[in-house]
Amino acid sequence: MILARSACFSLEKLGGTAAEWEDAAAYHDGDPAAGVAPRCVVVDGATEAYDAIRWVEHLVSSFVADTGPDLTLEGLRTWFEQVQRLWVAEAPARFATVIEEHKFYTEGSFATFLGCRLTGLDGPGARWEAAALGDTVLFHIRAGRLLTHFPPIGVDGFGLSPDGIGTRPEALGPMLRDLKLSSGEVRAGDVLFVATDALAQWLLLETERDETSLWAALVALDHDAAFAAIVADQRAAGRLHNDDVTLLRVRLVTVEPGALVVCL
Repeated sequence: MILARSACFSLEKLGGTAAEWEDAAAYHDGDPAAGVAPRCVVVDGATEAYDAIRWVEHLVSSFVADTGPDLTLEGLRTWFEQVQRLWVAEAPARFATVIEEHKFYTEGSFATFLGCRLTGLDGPGARWEAAALGDTVLFHIRAGRLLTHFPPIGVDGFGLSPDGIGTRPEALGPMLRDLKLSSGEVRAGDVLFVATDALAQWLLLETERDETSLWAALVALDHDAAFAAIVADQRAAGRLHNDDVTLLRVRLVTVEPGALVVCL
């Protein structure tokens, strides 16, 4: 049996406040007794979008809920339609300005997305399954080495009008067309990381520069202050773009027996 043990670290852009953080992340480490699989999600709201904070919070909470989507084309189509309908249903009773009302109905909101589910953790076929729109990225680490990252975006592919989940019904077709699905085998001891764009780009660059030190440091992270110190240092050095950053870590561990029974 493999168990998921997740943690999330985040920091707003330099000069911003925690209330202005427009990423969002959530996880559920599953319930083996109830047959509930672990799942996690990270999204990055577009700064220019209408009420991006409310949109990203809605996406992550609905993804990790018991009724969260299957990571198939049809399962995600249904979920996309559900979250879009709820966005419209939750329109404010009164808008602050006519401009805000116009933006809500004509442009709406938008966020990049990566959602992941772990399956088969109680047997030999343990896997991660993931769906992505945009440049939020999953990294699969084994024995201190990067096995793969998904979507397979290159260092120069970040920030170029990424795909994402939009609130407008007419966005559904392009979302389904651009949606990427993937999966991979996992073992006890593996670690999955999911990172938003600026941090994901930095992770790819650092993997080329000093992979062993990078993943060892991130696996050992145990406090928000330690994460903030790494981000501040890399921003000051000019290696990390100043943006909201989010890192969700999922460690895959074996079950430890609660008691040792000796038969004589």
